[in-house]
Amino acid sequence: MEATLHIGRKISKIRELRGMKQETLATELGISQQAVSKIEQSAALEDEVLEKVAKILGVTSAAIKSFSDEGVINYFNTFNDNSFNNGAYNAFSCNFNPIEKWMQVIEENKTLYNEKIALLERLLQAEKEKNEVLKGK
Repeated sequence: MEATLHIGRKISKIRELRGMKQETLATELGISQQAVSKIEQSAALEDEVLEKVAKILGVTSAAIKSFSDEGVINYFNTFNDNSFNNGAYNAFSCNFNPIEKWMQVIEENKTLYNEKIALLERLLQAEKEKNEVLKGK
């Protein structure tokens, strides 16, 4: 029964899950924030309006109609399943400090830069010595 009840609340929850504010949705729809608020308070919507809202939210109108809190909870609970404790799932966990890595890269770049400068100075000195030898002949 939940699948057909109060489409506005479902739009509101999907919008919030997407991290979108009413103002953003309003701008995308070309309406006021108050009009979005009214849509989210509506138990039913015209299919044309629902299609526009769905497109902006990045879902289908069918997804909005069938949205349920239980479905979201079940979806996220699948990630607590032990079958995800190995393999590619662990690739998403960050086990280092990105700022420390960035500073390490900066230090490595400084070292390479200093080595380049030292090499160029040696080459310049070798050219000067070569010119001195050629002048002396």
